[in-house]
Amino acid sequence: MGLSSIYSQPVISAGLYDLRPLRPSDAGLMTLYTSDIRVAQTTSSIAHPLPPGATEAFIARCMDDNRIEDAWAIDGTRAGTGELVGVISLTRLDVGQSEIGYWVAPLFWNSGVASAAVSALVAANPQACRTIFAMVQQGNPASARVLTNCGFVYLGDAESYCLARGHTVPTWTYCRKLD
Repeated sequence: MGLSSIYSQPVISAGLYDLRPLRPSDAGLMTLYTSDIRVAQTTSSIAHPLPPGATEAFIARCMDDNRIEDAWAIDGTRAGTGELVGVISLTRLDVGQSEIGYWVAPLFWNSGVASAAVSALVAANPQACRTIFAMVQQGNPASARVLTNCGFVYLGDAESYCLARGHTVPTWTYCRKLD
């Protein structure tokens, strides 16, 4: 039995949005949105400029049987906003612990998409986590508000290397206990 059957990803309802596993056909919109420097600079892992094939490689990793990261497209089809408005993921850190990460296309910023997605993913808890951690750049208070509004608690300051910026940036660390 492969890990894909152990780590199957459910489709999760998030209000007007659905969180669904990524698929190869998402590459076009993902590349369009993650090529925007405003998106890349709010993450630690998206390079700018985005190298050719980076999106396809990310999707392939997320579909691999041996993955440690489950990623979902934030699908706005039911809301009439398109098949992909952002991505949300859970990366396994240890038994019962994962880290949540997300980005939303700038067109949909301040619309409640991120809050709906984070809230729904935490409620569904598809990795059966006891604790979910999150890291947000200190220059991104909107993402910090998403986390605190979804029950995450501030743990402290840290630093993370940002590929798009090419240097270390100050971050805030959060956690949400689910047990």
